Amino acid sequence: MQIRKAERKKAKLRLGISAPSGAGKTYSSLLIAYGLTGNWEKIGLIDTENGSGDLYAHLGDYLVLTLEPPYTPLRYVEAIKAFESAGVDCIIIDSLSHAWAGEGGALDIQGAASAKTGNSYTAWREVTPMHNALVNAMLQSKCHIIATMRAKTEYVLEENEKGKKVPRKVGLAPIQRDGMEYEFTVMLDLSIQHIASASKDRTGLLDGQYFKPSVETGQKLLEWLEQGIDPDKQRLDLLETARQKWNECAGKDDDEGFNQWIEKRKKTEETITIAELQSLINALDERLTKKASEIA
Repeated sequence: MQIRKAERKKAKLRLGISAPSGAGKTYSSLLIAYGLTGNWEKIGLIDTENGSGDLYAHLGDYLVLTLEPPYTPLRYVEAIKAFESAGVDCIIIDSLSHAWAGEGGALDIQGAASAKTGNSYTAWREVTPMHNALVNAMLQSKCHIIATMRAKTEYVLEENEKGKKVPRKVGLAPIQRDGMEYEFTVMLDLSIQHIASASKDRTGLLDGQYFKPSVETGQKLLEWLEQGIDPDKQRLDLLETARQKWNECAGKDDDEGFNQWIEKRKKTEETITIAELQSLINALDERLTKKASEIA
């Protein structure tokens, strides 16, 4: 357990977009993704929307992975990992709703488990770990993540310019597990007129605004995300510092001993965390201080 000063780190975007059918979720996501990457070939789109991911191929040479039923959360995880391995910088999940309410999604899995056991409550024990694995895959990815969600819709009557009552389609809550919106840096609600507003915005850039998502939206978010310390560089710097102090304590070059310390934590030099390295450095500093006082 370690108390430290708060510090701003560079981050990857976690953006949710909720909208009714026809509001422009896919198109808006692609524009924002291009603003984030500046390179269409660094954008990967997971398509569960019957080929809608290919409709905007005229924009650029982005990559598409078509995901067909069953829409299990773990198949989404596999798709995310596939795009990470392909070297993309931004992954669009279009749409995340199928992982919850689609064929073979979480609700179907829960229903099947409930039918077997006769207990709908305990059936969630089978679903929740899968759902959590998908959430973790999105949160831990080194890519920007944009996830679209279908919104529950209803029609309201409004007066038009002629004073007549006409129906208008509006979007309500996203079709996903309750609380999913808390996992995102920014959560946008998109109207049928293609106008976005932020129901959640940790950046403060979009709060209270009504706008059409664009390439500039992605660029603005990227500028905010790039502020602060680069965690990858910070981890590499700490790794080198820990190695040097380890050798100093050992009184010799002891890469073997240092590597064994990493392996005991079931990690590699690429996966050892900043917190683990900082804890080791603190322990080595105490050891070096004690050694110096003994010599004195």
